[in-house]
Amino acid sequence: MDEMIPKLFGTSGIRGKVGTEITLDLATKVGMAASTYIGGKGRKIVIGYDSRTSNQMVENAITAGILQCGSNVIRLGMVPTPLVGYAAMKLKADLGIMITASHNPSQYNGIKLWNPTGMAYTQDQERTIERIVHKKNFLKVEWENIGKIENNESIVSEYINDLLNEVDIKGNLKVVVDCGNGAGSLISPVVIRKTGCHVITLNCQPDGFFPGRNPEPSEANLRELMKVVKATGADIGIAHDGDADRMIAIDNNGKMADFDKLLALVSHSIGGKIVTTVDASFSVDKCMEDVGGEVIRTKVGDVHVAEVIVETNASFGGEPSGTWLHPDFCMCPDGILSALKIIQIVEEKGPLSKQLGEIPSYPTVRDKIECEDIQKTLIMEKVKEELPEYFDNVKDVNFIDGVRISMKDGSWVLIRPSGTESYIRITLEGKTMEKAREIRNISREFIEGIL
Repeated sequence: MDEMIPKLFGTSGIRGKVGTEITLDLATKVGMAASTYIGGKGRKIVIGYDSRTSNQMVENAITAGILQCGSNVIRLGMVPTPLVGYAAMKLKADLGIMITASHNPSQYNGIKLWNPTGMAYTQDQERTIERIVHKKNFLKVEWENIGKIENNESIVSEYINDLLNEVDIKGNLKVVVDCGNGAGSLISPVVIRKTGCHVITLNCQPDGFFPGRNPEPSEANLRELMKVVKATGADIGIAHDGDADRMIAIDNNGKMADFDKLLALVSHSIGGKIVTTVDASFSVDKCMEDVGGEVIRTKVGDVHVAEVIVETNASFGGEPSGTWLHPDFCMCPDGILSALKIIQIVEEKGPLSKQLGEIPSYPTVRDKIECEDIQKTLIMEKVKEELPEYFDNVKDVNFIDGVRISMKDGSWVLIRPSGTESYIRITLEGKTMEKAREIRNISREFIEGIL
């Protein structure tokens, strides 16, 4: 029975600490399962990795598993995640594998799988991989049919050229780029420089120890970038996470751009039908109303956004975290293309601070409470059954992803377990800051009471 099969995948692939959770045995089995899933002999799999110290070790283990089951491997080397999705599509591969733990610290690593369209594996596909691993139903081949390995370096140039063709930038801006010593270090600054912009780089030397800053592009970790943007009179600052599938912007005043407002800004510029998650601000809806657009909400996680984009033929999709999908280019989240899109908007419409200042503000709070993974189910059951009773004027409660409680005045709170870390996440929006604080305190005290 499926419920007896251990889960390997979270909301963004397999992740864990190297040596205890991400082991060579697991990596080999995932390689074998992936090769088995796509049919084995003669199939083609592209593999890339970020800058982590354990990546080549994990890549070799995965590759060994793939070859055992007859598929061929195309090695891309150290590349950002979006290039793996792009390469799977452009090289007509049967599967893409990215070895990364994204924003997690150095001691972590992970494995994420991509379809030939560049879209991440769905939950159903991941569950199938888990079944194959658990039951060891591998399609092993004899010695004469073992898969082959080739390296591909030319795909990087193709990716860069195709990115540049997606935008029309005159190159009038000064841009500071902080790649956090991650996988975007050798590509993101080059792409932006090729637009003609003057580029200043920070932490753009790949290093798996992440000496410049933590790979999570949070406000606390981007202080240096914010200072440099202001000190140099730059028009904008760009930051990526460890694998560059996300983009965070710093405005011309050296302040971090509000995640939701940035998402609203790019959604407004694209128009049409856009997909976002249940934790995104109402400001996105307000901006889309101005252009007669439509907002569709789904579960947190880029794969859920991607699925709904495909289902609804949407023109754009993204999460407030800075994970954006541009379906006309590729179905893989692309922080580098997202950076180019924002740079173009700033060049065409003026300072980012001014544009964001014109977007309606609703006090938003994002909080998290540490807990053991084993406690998550109990906490969410009690949240679902009891927490709505602690609020006045509840309009509705939905369970698209976690528990979202909406109030009649427009305020809302979303409680959901993290799929990648040992936290319960609280995201909320209040009509006033006082209301936001009240919602946060009620939610936090309720969860802490369970713990």
